[in-house]
Amino acid sequence: MDLKGVHQGIHKHKRRKRLGRGPGSKTGRTAGRGNKGQYARSGDNPGLLHEGGTMPLFMRIPKRGFNNPWRTEFDVINVNDLEKFDAGSVITPKVIDKSGIYKLRHGILKILGEGELTKKFEVHAHKFTATAKEKIEQAGGSCIVIAPLHRGPKIKNKMRPKRSPEEIAR
Repeated sequence: MDLKGVHQGIHKHKRRKRLGRGPGSKTGRTAGRGNKGQYARSGDNPGLLHEGGTMPLFMRIPKRGFNNPWRTEFDVINVNDLEKFDAGSVITPKVIDKSGIYKLRHGILKILGEGELTKKFEVHAHKFTATAKEKIEQAGGSCIVIAPLHRGPKIKNKMRPKRSPEEIAR
């Protein structure tokens, strides 16, 4: 192999294949889908889990326990993790995410009461445990509850409007 062959066959701006554009294009008439059948139709491809008459895998595997699809997932932080911040600072979910102490995944922050707190903070979170609230206020700080995300009804047969990341981080 020589250096001029390293990038051979790699195209940064490769053109898309234009299907169904006449017999001279090699992909005319059936547009590369073969002749008739389920796979030649638009929108009639079987689902990802379809196994063509065989009992699907998800039905063959035994199920255990209870899986709650409506469960609220929290990002949790203990009171002793807040000690890493400077005294008197305002702590919000955005600040915690940027500091690298904890990566917020679910968007709902809950402060737990494990550990001791010696510094004074203004803590903004979606939920506080009773012990966490007590420890923050004992140290001279304040707990401010942020309104959770609205999960209300759909509007006029459309999805509800998305909230901006700034609104979520408040």
